[in-house]
Parts: sequence; structure tokens; C-alpha cells
Amino acid sequence: MYNDNAGKLVVRLTLGILILFHGVDKILHPDSLGFMKSGLASWGLPEAVAYGVYIGEVVAPLLLILGVYSRWCGMLVVVNMLFAIGLAHMGHLFALTDHGGYRLELQMFYLFGGLAVMFLGSGRYAVRPD
Repeated sequence: MYNDNAGKLVVRLTLGILILFHGVDKILHPDSLGFMKSGLASWGLPEAVAYGVYIGEVVAPLLLILGVYSRWCGMLVVVNMLFAIGLAHMGHLFALTDHGGYRLELQMFYLFGGLAVMFLGSGRYAVRPD
């Protein structure tokens, strides 16, 4: 059975739910922003940009789950992940785990999942289909 709308729903829900856990963790542990602030400052960016993580890991995932502005939220997740990779994972770009997996597989899933939603849209099963 072929149903691309169900596939889009699965991608949206998977991406939204999984990245939302990271956002909730940052809400519960706001001191984790210190690392981001110092990294952004070293790039010459204002520390206030660190609060954008709440948009990329809380607001965007919630809207993805609902299917509201899905393409825009996919783009926000991509931007969020580019910052995350740049701030915390540049040394792992070409690294493997002890078990032979790609070190950044989760980050790349979020990045490319966001790209997929950005290109595919919400599908029919959404509060506000696009």
C-alpha cells in the first residue's frame, strides 16, 4: 500500500518527538546554555543567540508534531543542527564510534530529517497541511 502522506507524518513525528527530548532537557537544565554562549561568543556572535536553541528544539518540534508550518520548522531544525554541529561536534565530522558507526549519526538524522520535511512538507495529516 502506498501512502506518501502517512510517510510524511512518520518523518515529522519521529523528528519532532526525538529532538523535543533535547529541548526539554535544555529547559530542565538551563545551565547547559553556558557552553553554547561561550562558543557563540568565540565566533563573534552575541550570547543571546544561544536562546535560539529553544526555538530549534522546543517550538519547531512541537509545531512539526502538530503539522503547523512544517516546512519552516524543518528549516529551523536544519539551522539548529548546523549550529550544534559547529559548536560541539566539528571534531567528530569524520569519526566513528567504537562499534564502527558514524559518530554524528543522530545529529545527521536530525539535520537531514529537517531537510526532508523542508522539501516534502507536512502531508495531509497535519493541523495545517502545506
